[in-house]
Amino acid sequence: MKTKIAIIGAGNLGTSLVKGLVNSGQYQPSNFILTRRNTSKLDIFKVDGYTITSNNQDAIVNANIIILAVLPQKIDNVLNEIANTITKKQLVISLVSGVKISQIQAKLGNDIPVLRAMPNTAIAIRESMTCIADNEQNKDRIAEVKELFELVGETIIINEEQMTSATALCACGIAFFLRAIRAASQGGNEIDFHAKDALKMAAQTAKGAACLLITNQSHPEDEIDKVTSPRGCTIAGLNEMEHNGFSSSFIKGITISAKNAKALYSEK
Repeated sequence: MKTKIAIIGAGNLGTSLVKGLVNSGQYQPSNFILTRRNTSKLDIFKVDGYTITSNNQDAIVNANIIILAVLPQKIDNVLNEIANTITKKQLVISLVSGVKISQIQAKLGNDIPVLRAMPNTAIAIRESMTCIADNEQNKDRIAEVKELFELVGETIIINEEQMTSATALCACGIAFFLRAIRAASQGGNEIDFHAKDALKMAAQTAKGAACLLITNQSHPEDEIDKVTSPRGCTIAGLNEMEHNGFSSSFIKGITISAKNAKALYSEK
């Protein structure tokens, strides 16, 4: 049987997931049904062979997997729309920050299998860090969800209570690291390089730094020690950044994002 995946709320994250899964070679556009209130924003996907609709009930009828990718403020309306159509044979994966499995099942039915996943937009190029959580009732479906998201990056299984923190570190974290790369490129622009060249240099250097940690399974300080010599230019630059609050600002940014993520959804 051909797998059908309904993406309810095909915005930036939902469409990034679709692109990544198709790029994996395991799925085709015909595997997907994409929904959005304003379907004109999905015209490019329609041309490529995806099924497009604004009707969430119609979208899930023949779907094996239903992925909820709407804003937290919209989730209650969506759940109310599909509650009478969904069946316990279908699997629901929620990408919605701040909304618990129990809160989703309270509206869909306790017999509906629901798990949560928190990817980031690098999923489009199959480089996401996706955190996955289940509950005791649906542990038998965790391997299925893990297999799906491993097609588009790395995965980790966490407790559901940690999902809001995962939003801040991994989903919001994309923006944080991009801002750091942008700042590095601006520094490069100021010291000698054209903006385009400085950005390329900064981005590749950031990629190299991340790959060192992943490949060597090392700690950042171990790699830092390899490029800092006594009275050298690297340690001088690092110390100047720390004097101006680089690490503390980054940490505070993550913690405030986690705090705000908890307040995104208020149960109706």
